[in-house]
Amino acid sequence: MVDGMNETTNAIGAASAAGTPTDVASTNADTSVSDANVLAATAESPTDVAKTAEPRAIKAKVSASSIPESDLSLADIGRRRAHPARWAAYILTVLAAIIGPYWLGRTLAVNNTAWLVAHLSGIDPRGIALVSWAVTVVTFVGLAMAVVVSPSWPWLIVFVVGLACEQFVAGLCILKTNFWYSTYVVYGEHSGLANAANLGILAAGAGVAVFAVLWVGLLVVIKKDSPFNVLTRSWSSFILFFVLEFAALLIVLFGGLLNTV
Repeated sequence: MVDGMNETTNAIGAASAAGTPTDVASTNADTSVSDANVLAATAESPTDVAKTAEPRAIKAKVSASSIPESDLSLADIGRRRAHPARWAAYILTVLAAIIGPYWLGRTLAVNNTAWLVAHLSGIDPRGIALVSWAVTVVTFVGLAMAVVVSPSWPWLIVFVVGLACEQFVAGLCILKTNFWYSTYVVYGEHSGLANAANLGILAAGAGVAVFAVLWVGLLVVIKKDSPFNVLTRSWSSFILFFVLEFAALLIVLFGGLLNTV
């Protein structure tokens, strides 16, 4: 009997130590719920993911809709933006501004020499040189500003008009390499006026040539981090250009060249 009681007591103790199936299942369920809560706390909810993805989708749609659908290639788009017809018309205009006014001036010089001498003989040669120099400088300034400034078409007009005026003066004064012989043949003893105009044009051209050499030299010699880099700025370049042009004009006006040719 005692042995039976002992076996019953041992069975009850073992059952208490092992736990009932209900308690084990409850413990496992609690552990699973805790793990699920941790994962839910660390992961984004589907609503948050949808809220984050929605602006990105809208941006992608806007970017895609802003790009027009076209069958043109990049080369075709580049050709359209280049406006070849417009540039061809402008080149033809420049050629006309070079050829037409020069031919007109030369025709007047040959066929209406007496009329030109009668109306221009009273002008000081220095004044003639100043006018021709100014016209040529305006032409070069128009070309430079057309390259630098945008939109460029107003300065392109200035360049074409200035070029036409300069070529007309060059035609009147028979401008060529040895112009002093041609002007003497056409104008005789009054050739000094034509020579002065030619010297004004050549002075402006010489100023541009010297400026180009100096400016390229400054770009090559001066480093970007040098304090002298300010000399390569656009405003300082224009100042240098006009200083050289005025120096060339002063050499022509007061250097004795007007009396030499």
